[in-house]
Amino acid sequence: MFGVRVLPGAGEQYITIGKIVNTQGHRGDVRVIPLTDFPERFDAMEKALVELNGQTMLMNIERTYPHKKFIVIKFAGIDDMNAAERLKNATLLIHRDELMPLPEDTFYIFDIVGMEVFAGDGRRLGQVRDVLQTGANDVFIVEGATMRPLLIPALKKVVCNVDMEQKKMTVCLPEGLEELS
Repeated sequence: MFGVRVLPGAGEQYITIGKIVNTQGHRGDVRVIPLTDFPERFDAMEKALVELNGQTMLMNIERTYPHKKFIVIKFAGIDDMNAAERLKNATLLIHRDELMPLPEDTFYIFDIVGMEVFAGDGRRLGQVRDVLQTGANDVFIVEGATMRPLLIPALKKVVCNVDMEQKKMTVCLPEGLEELS
């Protein structure tokens, strides 16, 4: 559900930024769980690409506002609870070109997952299968070259190089992790 997707027939990449989880009130508003680190993006959106059951539609947004951990959205033409109920479980997508710019040396998780990981000496360690967000720093779960997954902290002193074009990461493993690889 999350990450980069190519819509059938479009050939372009779209990223999920939210999921409609319920209705809000009786006038057609919907509750959206934001699946983005930039929930303020909803404030400026005038349209949204909504995907439900394999069908996508571009919908006009009349208003948005935050409510607890949700973003409440009122779409044009969705004027009552019954119409809003039909949008439940839909996802909101944006084109890759609409991503928020990131600071230097930071990356979107969906761009990191799937990268090939190599040690500084050129040994292949595996592929990033997931990213744990621990609060202090992210941790890359690398699987493939060893029996158990290798947990690599996403720290500048550990991650030596990230080549987005080649989908390749080079790491300088700290003592302790070196023996496990």
